[in-house]
Amino acid sequence: MSREAISIEVPHQGAGHVSAIVDAPGGPLRAVYVLAHGSGAPMTSELLETLGPLIAERAGIAVVRFNYAYAERMVRTGKRLPPERRPALEAVHGAALEFARNRFPKLPLFGGGKSLGGRISTLMAADGTPFDGLVLLGYPLHPAGKLDRLRVEHFPSIETPALFLQGTRDALADLDLLERSLPDWTGPTELHVVEGADHSFAVLRRSGRTPHEVHDEIANAVDRWVGSLLGDVTTTR
Repeated sequence: MSREAISIEVPHQGAGHVSAIVDAPGGPLRAVYVLAHGSGAPMTSELLETLGPLIAERAGIAVVRFNYAYAERMVRTGKRLPPERRPALEAVHGAALEFARNRFPKLPLFGGGKSLGGRISTLMAADGTPFDGLVLLGYPLHPAGKLDRLRVEHFPSIETPALFLQGTRDALADLDLLERSLPDWTGPTELHVVEGADHSFAVLRRSGRTPHEVHDEIANAVDRWVGSLLGDVTTTR
């Protein structure tokens, strides 16, 4: 395994550069995955600090994490800030995708991320951003307690294959509603349900499961799904 901390130039008025991390296994790679963070924490959240390198090693892919500009400012100032509007998020996200394409030009490009980062990836895919696949960790189907406000209006415009990983205790994704919404997605989808997990994939002690077991399950699911799309073909950097 290797880890590289880098800076990505972004077209954003408030931040000329954002921090990013590239985790990669030592051997041949079969894809690159640009993993965007959720709304409340930067790319170095406890969950992504665990899943980033674990997915990289288990699935044999390079995992690129980055901060949105507002998260970069949170890190620099120590102040909690709300997410910016969609255009600002997409501008930074697009710069991270461009970096990944230039850094790994021979590799299939997967997008997605945790909650907000996954949703922004789907919106970009609906608008035509090319991805070979989307890996969505806790897609925020609706605001907590507001099951009538589904974030699915763009699903019919997406042809990209997608893997949804959702916990059974996720307050932002009623599983019945998600299963009813997935047929609207034009491309192929797969739903992997993580038993007992909440929106951050945490589990209760009484579940008998450890965080390590949950994270392993997620990494294994990503490994299997990516392999099913690519036929387990590896490509040199």
